[in-house]
Amino acid sequence: MAQLSVPQGEFELTRHPIRKNDTLRAWDAADEFLLQHLADTDVALTGTVVVVNDGSGALATVIASSAAAAVTAGAPASSPVVSVGDSYISQLATSANLRLNGVDASRVDLRGSSDPLPPRIDVAVVKVPKTLALLEEQLIRLAPSLHDGSVVVGAAMSKHVHTSTLELFERVLGPTSSSRARKKARLIFVEPDASRSTPVSAYPHRYTLDPGNIRVFSHAGVFSSERLDIGTSFLLDNLPDQAGQIRIVDLGCGNGVVGTVAAMDNPDADVLFIDESYLAVASAEATAGANLGGDRELEFLVGDGLQQLKDHAPIEKGSVDLIFNNPPFHDDHALSDATAWQMFTESHQALLKGGQLWVIGNRHLAYHAKLKRIFGNCDIIASDSKFVVFRATRK
Repeated sequence: MAQLSVPQGEFELTRHPIRKNDTLRAWDAADEFLLQHLADTDVALTGTVVVVNDGSGALATVIASSAAAAVTAGAPASSPVVSVGDSYISQLATSANLRLNGVDASRVDLRGSSDPLPPRIDVAVVKVPKTLALLEEQLIRLAPSLHDGSVVVGAAMSKHVHTSTLELFERVLGPTSSSRARKKARLIFVEPDASRSTPVSAYPHRYTLDPGNIRVFSHAGVFSSERLDIGTSFLLDNLPDQAGQIRIVDLGCGNGVVGTVAAMDNPDADVLFIDESYLAVASAEATAGANLGGDRELEFLVGDGLQQLKDHAPIEKGSVDLIFNNPPFHDDHALSDATAWQMFTESHQALLKGGQLWVIGNRHLAYHAKLKRIFGNCDIIASDSKFVVFRATRK
């Protein structure tokens, strides 16, 4: 937990999940720059305010707190701040930070990537995501709700603002300029042109895997959206032979191709797809639906691992036979193995005795050490110059 000091006040903020010795903050210099700009320009926050890609909820917490304070001081009642993003983990962090700062949860309306936006948006603040594809998709969804008087401000660390970023804002929304760098952060200013036609989204992207004629669907920003990555391909080449009425989890499912192939190979299995990305889960559902039809026992859940699931109870201990996992080794733009530790630990709890966790990872990540520490065993099933397929068994 750390304190953010901005013109709107001082706020205690934390990331989710709270991890011992976490050196990353719940905000960055781009958040500070953006909040300073809103204060300096006296942007009215009494209309409909939408925040996009709010990493840990710093922006939504400060803006919602300020709007509530303005109403208390006599300003007209304002609508809840609409916080839109693709990360369920970010939503959990936002909820935690609202509680920490005494902001009524009803002051922020948390929405996923596919949820509808307000029909009219007066202020839109956009943190630039990691991929241009996701940014384009988000701007295309924002565009119809903007009017000529809308205030639109983007923000990012300078190293993530490129000419292509500015060109994308301009092509989709209207004339665009940027600020000078401040603490290695930049702002993006847009004058919405409500008269221009909104581009048509190119997503979900579709491709077919051979052999097998497996159709894969991927929404914007989802890993391996244009073609199958070589790591997943290597795992698919080494999937285990299973049979019977078993329960399989594709943990961190992405576009769902691993879980879909496992379901095809195991016609009597129940298969569960889990990812913290709303668009990943939507992609997995489309991929599975295109290849398996609608008669299978399949579940698609948004969640942070196996324990914190949206609108669903945690996965019961000792209830799963087989888990497939390709853990991410980035936390936003920072390298981190914390998510892998969490996924491995929760998998160990969820597996029944004799159940197996199969992991694909880059060779240099040395997942075998973590798996041995948690499971007490780890077998190398296959390896090449870049990747290793590991199997750990619940004893």
